[in-house]
Amino acid sequence: MTADATEKDRITSELAMHIGSLERTRHYTRRFVYTPGVEHLASVARAYWLIDLIASLCRNPNLAGEEFQVWKLSVHEDRSATLVVTDGNDHELKRREIHRTDFPLDEISLYLTDDTLLLPSEY
Repeated sequence: MTADATEKDRITSELAMHIGSLERTRHYTRRFVYTPGVEHLASVARAYWLIDLIASLCRNPNLAGEEFQVWKLSVHEDRSATLVVTDGNDHELKRREIHRTDFPLDEISLYLTDDTLLLPSEY
């Protein structure tokens, strides 16, 4: 099931309202905390799997020492997706292909910095 344009617009608008908060949720792996905006994304997009995938991939030695990371999920027309992490300067650090997803947006970027996963609007 894919989201129609109205649903995508609604989710995008809701995410844009998250502009910062001191509230944090600790991921069960204890690798990072995440913001209310990321929690909202996971809830409305049924994408807790995305937070879990980032938590598992952020242990990669290629990412050690990278203080600022941009995680971008891009969903393709065939409903496969690609998750790419960069250093924020378009230097690719890691890539993961996802064979099938029901993620409702065409793409989303999340930042991981200071052990906090957040939406760009919350940075």
